[in-house]
Order: sequence, then structure tokens, then C-alpha cells
Amino acid sequence: MKPIAKSSKLANVGYDIRGPVLDKARQMEEEGHKIIKLNIGNVAAFGLEPPDEIVQDMIRNLPNAAGYTDSKGLFAPRKAVVHYCQEKKIAGVTVDDVYLGNGASELISMSMNALLDSGDEVLIPSPDYPLYTAVVSLSGGTPVHYHCDEGSGWLPDLADMRAKITPRTKALVLINPNNPTGALYPDEILQGMVEIARQHELVIFSDEIYDKTLYDGATHTSIASLADDVLFLTFNGLSKNYRSCGYRAGWMVVSGNKKRAQDYIEGLNMLASMRLCANTPGQLAIQTALGGYQSIKDLVAPGGRLARQRDLAYELLTQIPGVSVVKPKAALYMFPRLDPKLYPIADDQQFAYELLAEEKVLIVQGTGFNWNAPDHFRVVFLPNTDDLTEAVGRIARFLDGYRKRHSA
Repeated sequence: MKPIAKSSKLANVGYDIRGPVLDKARQMEEEGHKIIKLNIGNVAAFGLEPPDEIVQDMIRNLPNAAGYTDSKGLFAPRKAVVHYCQEKKIAGVTVDDVYLGNGASELISMSMNALLDSGDEVLIPSPDYPLYTAVVSLSGGTPVHYHCDEGSGWLPDLADMRAKITPRTKALVLINPNNPTGALYPDEILQGMVEIARQHELVIFSDEIYDKTLYDGATHTSIASLADDVLFLTFNGLSKNYRSCGYRAGWMVVSGNKKRAQDYIEGLNMLASMRLCANTPGQLAIQTALGGYQSIKDLVAPGGRLARQRDLAYELLTQIPGVSVVKPKAALYMFPRLDPKLYPIADDQQFAYELLAEEKVLIVQGTGFNWNAPDHFRVVFLPNTDDLTEAVGRIARFLDGYRKRHSA
């Protein structure tokens, strides 16, 4: 019989955070091995629970959550997002500009589908969160990666961005705070990106899902607060700041120059209606989360759990010969570099396989984030300090053996 093949649209689509190396880890777990997973920011898996008031509010409202809501979402949580935009100094946002989704991921996909025709180009950071490269490809567009410079703390290279703009470029993506690097962009970089979008009439997609996960007293600026003559789509949600990944409660805000985007907004409304609505219980958590006590501040403050784990992971990784790390200013990740002279890696997915097989530690290789060389990998620093010390110790042991094998 003729085999049933996957769609050709998937030819350039990958998501290595949950890719082949994870499949191997699952197989090993079925065989009885215990794997330390540093591959994904699934905060609840590490004992970081959502605020109790969110859980209780969802429980109380669940009996009334069985019906569809408005395609954009319930009024009260959308109004709470409007108030949040006011706090972030994003001007001109009304309830009608807010779309609730099954996590920000659904809305990112929806927004690209509504915008892109075949061959349209979107500027995406390298390294990136691979969802963006995937959904641009699935939407018929062409992902074009602009360089983020490790030497400047992983800030976007504005000159490289400008050089990659063509007549087919439709949009510019930024992830701030950044996954996978932990970078936080200063206002001058954001203003430079706004100017590029202004000059070339680009839409700006801004992923701000980690905007409260900030260390060392850092503050976050939403790029949409810096202009009103450019169209912005800003994405956020409860997954990370409120440790509620499984609730799938996210939002998208359309702001800036909405007048020139009426046809695009009509497309967004159409796609929002086609999926009927976001899950209602998740929507019910948003107002309580945004208006309640912001316990994330305790976790990221000096001495807080996430701050301690970040500092420990940074200290342990940078003690390994040939490993360098830009210390994250935000988010939950590090993107260490392996000196190619000590670690001549040709295939970093194979490198991740070998680490998994030898030391039972699961990471994601750097090329899984559309980085252009096999010399980086991403780790999450969510495990508690004992488990984190064990995990990085195993990585150090593996790298010691790797150096010895290849120097010989």
C-alpha cells in the first residue's frame, strides 16, 4: 500500500525542545533510567506552583465555565489585560484590541497565519524560540534570521537586521526577555528596532512572556510603549510569571497604528472566531493573576529561589574548562558556549544524545534554536539547588571525558 506521508509544509519545521533527543529520553525512562531534564521551562515539574488564589478562583468558577465565550475571550480578563497595558505604558489599548488564547503559542500562530502570503519574509532572532521559525514556515512565509551578538550580551545586531530586509519583509520578531539566552533589551536597542520597523513599514511581534522574571533589580520596557505610528502585536500570558503552563492562558494585544491594519485585524478576528474561543477555565485565572500579589518578585529577588538557582548554575557552568556563559538578566535559561578548540563538535544533536546516554542529563542543542554553529546548548535552571548541582556536575564529568577523548 502507498504510505501516508506528512505534509510538505512540515519540511522546514522543527521543535527540538520536544524533539528526537526527548524521544530517546522517554525510551530510557521506560527502561528504568532516571533522567535529569534541563530541556524545557515546565515550571510546575520543578515544584514551582501557581499562586493559590489563582487555583481557588478557577475552582470556584469551574461550574460556570462549560460554555463558549466570545471568540476574543471573556470581558473581565481582557479588561485586566487593558489595565496591565496601561501599567506598561502601552497607549490606546481597548478591550477590543485584546485576544485571549490557549497560551501565547496559539496566538502567535494565528497572527502569522493572518499576515503572511507565500514567500513573505519575517525577521526572527538567532538564536530564537523555535516556534517562530516553525509557524512562519507553516504560514507560507520565509524565516530570515538576524544575528544576536553574544559579545554584547546577546543583544540584536541592528546593522545585520537592516541588511536582511528585502521588499518581501513583512514583520520583525523580538523575544524580550529572551529565550534561550536570558538577555533583556535596553531602551536604545528597542528604539532602534522601532525605527527600522518605521522606515520599512514592518509589523513588530513582541514576545514578553518573561516580563516579570527579572533579576538584579532590572526593569522591562514593552516596545509597544515607545511609538504609536508602528503596528505592534504583544504576546504574554500566565505560563511563566505565574507558573501556570498547563492552564494555557495567554493574550495578544494589538496596538499602535491600527488604522492602516484594519484588513489584517479583520483576518485576526476571522481566525479567532474559527477556533471558537480559548479555554474558559484558563481565561478565568487571568484577572486574579494580574490583580493579585505578584509572588514572582519573591522568586527573582536576591536570595529568592530562581535568583539562587541562576547564580548557582552560572557559577558551576563557568568553572568548567572551555565553557563560557552570558549571565542571564531575565527568564529561566542559559545558553552556554563550548570552545570549539576544546570541544570540536560536528553534530550538536549527536552531542546531546551522547550526554543523555552517558550521564542521563537532557539538554537542547543550540542548533535547535536556529543558532548557526554546533557550539552552544540551552539549559533551564529550574531544578532545586541540589538537583542543579548534580546535573551540572554530570555535564562537567561528560565534558571532561569529551576533552580527553578528542585531545587524544
